[in-house]
Amino acid sequence: MRAGSGRRVTIRPPPANGCDHAHSAARTGDRHRIAARGPAAADWLDPLLTLGFAAACTTTIRLATGVLLLPEHNPVVVAEQAASLDRLSGGRFTLGVGIGWSREEFAALGVPFARRADRCAAYVAAMRTLWRDEIASYTSEFVSFDAIRVNPKPDQPTIPVMLGGNSDPALRRVAEWGDGWYGFGLDGVGAAAERLDTLTRLCEEAGRDRGELVIAVALRSPTAADRQALADLGVDELVLVESPPETGVEAWVDQLADQWLDRHRPE
Repeated sequence: MRAGSGRRVTIRPPPANGCDHAHSAARTGDRHRIAARGPAAADWLDPLLTLGFAAACTTTIRLATGVLLLPEHNPVVVAEQAASLDRLSGGRFTLGVGIGWSREEFAALGVPFARRADRCAAYVAAMRTLWRDEIASYTSEFVSFDAIRVNPKPDQPTIPVMLGGNSDPALRRVAEWGDGWYGFGLDGVGAAAERLDTLTRLCEEAGRDRGELVIAVALRSPTAADRQALADLGVDELVLVESPPETGVEAWVDQLADQWLDRHRPE
């Protein structure tokens, strides 16, 4: 099972030698700078731009959004950005998406809040068409285009799309059209097991094998013992929601690697 860091990214550059020795993954989240009441809780960097920065100073870790609120974006633009990031990183990118929850954000962006799940599904289908076809056409209620060319194509055959969310409707979306599930903020292994049981049932109803999906989870307070328990449940990735110290970032990454990973940076 892989371990990765999924966290808010503070506005300061990483060490010059990067963080590739973690042999792991980095996830960034999406949040527009819209605060209806009071100050924003944190500075949220644009996830795709941030991962482009990470791609330039790493060579082996996988890169993912956790998650990009896709209905708030133009899917044709995101398709090109994601494919560009995948090419620049040598095929290391996974697109994690969510449907969003803040009515204020949708209102400020001029996007209808209702039926955002249907919009997200259509956007993903459209992006997969753009990644696959040299000349692409797609028609739906939410996005349509005819005989357009969007380049570059991804370095991977297609970009994996993982869906975030812990509710039954979110898991149904995973079962019906996702490449994987990112469950975050789970209270423990028991909560992960219960959600995975539900996902297995929904996959059976959708005619899919749950084993086809990549499973990533973030527990509220993970322990070393949780790692094997999650692996036994079929979890592929444990996301560590950690924030680095102001100084000594490389030592901090090494400490995480010692605690959670099987392999370490070669000498």
